[in-house]
Amino acid sequence: MNPPFESRRRALLTALASTTVTPWAWAAPPVQGYKVVNSYPHDPDAFTQGLFFHDGFLYESTGLRGRSSIRKVDLATGRVLQAVELPGEFFGEGITMWGDRLIGITWQEQTAFVLDLKTFKLWRKFNYAGEGWGITHDGRELIMSDGTAELRFLDPLTFKELRRVRVTASGRPVDLLNELEWVDGEVYANVWQTDRIARINPKTGQVTGWIDLTGLLPQRSGADDVLNGIAYDAKARRLFVTGKLWPKLFEIQLTKPR
Repeated sequence: MNPPFESRRRALLTALASTTVTPWAWAAPPVQGYKVVNSYPHDPDAFTQGLFFHDGFLYESTGLRGRSSIRKVDLATGRVLQAVELPGEFFGEGITMWGDRLIGITWQEQTAFVLDLKTFKLWRKFNYAGEGWGITHDGRELIMSDGTAELRFLDPLTFKELRRVRVTASGRPVDLLNELEWVDGEVYANVWQTDRIARINPKTGQVTGWIDLTGLLPQRSGADDVLNGIAYDAKARRLFVTGKLWPKLFEIQLTKPR
């Protein structure tokens, strides 16, 4: 004799619960703290929007219309070694490099500037739909944020959008993704107006962990000087962070998750 329908239904639900529910359905991503290894001078007038490390130097983009620039910076002193100003109508956002090119995006102007990495001379421009916030690359594709919970993947030669990945934590979308950096197979993303960095699996979009940088710069002058700027020295495995209008840039080590 077959068991009653309700008993069969309960048995089915129990089996599904034990086999198909994924961990993020109930577990929040782990949170890591930090240890400051070194601190360096940083231009307190730099409205930092993008940052990366290459061949011993920092490359930084700054924002605000009429003040946007792309710079090559000496790490030890914070001195600007080379710079180019964006036209006054553009609000600069994130930057990354691809080969011998430097790519800088803009906020609402839907325009990206591609510069020669050594000379900073303009090579070409390209356009994209919507806003531009942060940009990095994984060695195969460009990865761009636009302030939403989505990451866009672009062809680095044609700049055409290939696909998008929705970023979630515990099954919920994580928006306001800002400056990006590729770190050991993950995308690190500043979450605007927070002291947290999301560690993102680029294939699934799941947040694998949070980096809590609370207290890194306790004294700030206003609402705009938020954490924003991640650079990674892959050879020496050094992680650098700073913020908009911050007087310092920090090299940090991450602590064990809690």
